[in-house]
Amino acid sequence: MKKVYVNWSDVERQTQEIIRQMYLDEFHPDYVVGITRGGLIPANLISQYLEVPMHALKVSLRDDEQCETNAWMAEDAFVGKKILIVDDINDSGATLNWIRQDWQESNLPNDTAWAQIWGGNVRVAVLYDNQSSHNEIEVTYSAEQVNKFETPQWIVFPWEEWWRKWNPDEQHI
Repeated sequence: MKKVYVNWSDVERQTQEIIRQMYLDEFHPDYVVGITRGGLIPANLISQYLEVPMHALKVSLRDDEQCETNAWMAEDAFVGKKILIVDDINDSGATLNWIRQDWQESNLPNDTAWAQIWGGNVRVAVLYDNQSSHNEIEVTYSAEQVNKFETPQWIVFPWEEWWRKWNPDEQHI
């Protein structure tokens, strides 16, 4: 599979694009949730810029299949706190689907209000949104869109292979 390398300038530009979209949307979260591992850096950048707290949520379905439930975040969502969930990529949709299921199961799972929470006071931002993913929660803000079904690729963020020497023959964004 082709690797596409993203550099730090790209991440800064992409984060600025997400903040621009939020500004136009007049969405100012009470706090930002960074998904470990890849979402922590863009979440921190957004949190610092907006001067709001940031919390981490471990949803690791690819690397070690360990996830932590944070029922208090679900309670905050249900009572109307504005929450921005941030990840580096919405790849398959599995992470967002896990969060949706976990949060709803931990707090009034059958309440119809959840339909207005997702995309309402709880929104999702990613640097890359894979259009062929199967997420049940819509991504509200994204800097880049890809379709990994049509163009299979592995996006390598600067925090993933930072020790690697750059090969001028590989594609860089």
